[in-house]
Formats: sequence, C-alpha cells, structure tokens
Amino acid sequence: MHQERLHRQNIIACIWDFDNTLIPGYMQEPIFRRFEMDAKKFWKEVNALPAYYKERGQHVSPETCYLNHLLSYVRTGRFKGMNNRLLREMGRELVFFPGLPEFLATLCEVPRSRADFKRHEIVVEHYIISTGLAEMIRGSAIAPLVTDIYGCELVENPPAPGFIEQKELISPDPDDPCQNEVSQIGVMVDNTIKTRFIFEINKGSNRWPEVDVNAKMAPEDRRVPIENMIYVADGPSDVPVFSVVRGNKGKAFAVYDPENEASFAQNDELRQQGRVDHFGEADYRPQSATHKWLKLQVTKICERIVREEEEMLSRKVSKPPQHLHRPEKQPDAPLAGAEGQSSLPFAQ
Repeated sequence: MHQERLHRQNIIACIWDFDNTLIPGYMQEPIFRRFEMDAKKFWKEVNALPAYYKERGQHVSPETCYLNHLLSYVRTGRFKGMNNRLLREMGRELVFFPGLPEFLATLCEVPRSRADFKRHEIVVEHYIISTGLAEMIRGSAIAPLVTDIYGCELVENPPAPGFIEQKELISPDPDDPCQNEVSQIGVMVDNTIKTRFIFEINKGSNRWPEVDVNAKMAPEDRRVPIENMIYVADGPSDVPVFSVVRGNKGKAFAVYDPENEASFAQNDELRQQGRVDHFGEADYRPQSATHKWLKLQVTKICERIVREEEEMLSRKVSKPPQHLHRPEKQPDAPLAGAEGQSSLPFAQ
C-alpha cells in the first residue's frame, strides 16, 4: 500500500557561504575597528597557533584556534565588554558585494513568476553556513531574507559547577558589559561540519527538531532533496560541501572577487576539476553572469519540480470511466470473385 510522503519536496534551498562570498573579506573586521586592533597581527597569531601547540604535543583545529584566540583577547581585556549583543550591533557594519541583499529577494520571486510554479506552491529558502560568527550575520542587512543561519556561537555567563543543585542562580547585571562577555564556544563550524548542516536542511531537522540528522529517512520523505539545492561559496575550503551537493545532483557555484586574480585562478581550477558546475564574479546585480546563472538554475529546478509532480499525479490518478457506445453492425462483405461467384478453387 502506498504511503504518503512526509513532504511535497517543492522547496528550493539556496545555501550561501559568507566571507568572500556575500561580503568582501572577513566579517571580523568591525571587531578590530571597534577595539582599534591590528587585524593582520591577530590573524598572524591565529595562523601560528597550530605549530605552537604542536611543539607542545597538542593538536588543535584552525577554526578552534581563531575562536579561542578571540576569547583570549576578551579575557585579557583587549576586547573588553564584547558580548553577543555587541557582535550583533557590529554585524550592521558589514558591507555586501554589489547586488546584495536584493538578489536573495529576486530569487524568491522566481517561483511566483509563472502560473505552473505557483500552482505547485514552490518556494525558495535561503540559508547561510559560515565558519564566521552567527551573531554578526544575524545583525547584518541580509538576515531578514534568510531562513536559517549556521555559524560559530559564543556563550556568555556559563553556569558554574553544581548549578543544578543551586536553589537560586545569581543573574549578571545586564547593564554591566563585562559581566556579560563571551567566554566559551557554543558551536564551532569548520568546513567538514558544514556538510552536517546540508543534511539538516535536507531532512528538515532545522524545522522539526525531533528529526535527528543521523536518523535513517527515505529520500522521498526528506524535506529538501539535495537536487533542489544550490550551494554558493568562494573556493577550495568549501570542497567538502561542493562534493556532497554535486554528488547528490545539486548545483555548486563558486564566486571570485573581481579584484583578486588568485581568486579567479582558484575558481577556474575548481571548475576544471569538476568540483563546481560553474563560477563567476561576486557581483549579484542583474547584468552580471552570476545573477543570470543562479536565477536560471532556480528556474530549471522549478520546472523539474513541476514536471515530476505532474508525472506523479498522472500515475496516481486513473482516467475516469466513459460512456460506451454499442458498435453499429456492419453489412457482410461480399466474397471476392467475378460476378458474385466464389473464388474458392473447388466451388461447385
């Protein structure tokens, strides 16, 4: 007996990296400006940390290094008073590549542009998956157009050991920024963990928390098939996600900074290696090839969804019964032969 699908699978997910994809450079720049710190010095220290720890017999990941070093700057007073509210405020300072954030709204309009798309209630959802700071993205101009943001999270005021047994917890003074400073890592995102979030979107774990991302689920029951996804990012660090998306019939697009020749060369290499479907400038204005290619792919996915839905409908719905007419009786055909005589060879 046929079981109903959990989802109609009429959702298209456009999934975006952030740094060097939606904005030029790195989102931490407003932090360095606010606290009058040398960004180059900070990143030089971060890049030196893996070797520093290795000499001491310890292994660390670069993403953890950068988050922990941020917290070290907070703890030592260099980033005094830095909390999530301040991070969100600094997110307002982020400047996007040309055409953004308007282009995200443009893609959402594609399913509303044709009657057949609207009939099947197709929608476009936008997601950001970043190794940067989620709170800064939430404070940026693009946040209202995004369904979900996956990024690194920093925790303020972690509870002390034994907090469960405490009858009364002492709350920090909300007006004292130093009491609300970020002090622990809540979520760390690296380039392989990004693939986990692809499957959260795929299975609908982000909308239905009771659906564990590791739970077995039939392809036809997943909320957003990966073939309905387009992943946009800036380069080699996103190869794991490119691989997952393209390996499951989704689309992968790489962008490069038009002012950076090395970025162009990296993207060309990705295309030659078959890691991406196409690449283009990080320019999302209507006249750009990037705008046109991404809009075209959303349109093609809409058309495929319509085609598949209507084919499934035709298979599931039988033709209605029709009135049957009694055939008219036809006169007997004459035997072949001259002047009505039988043509049989031994007729008498």
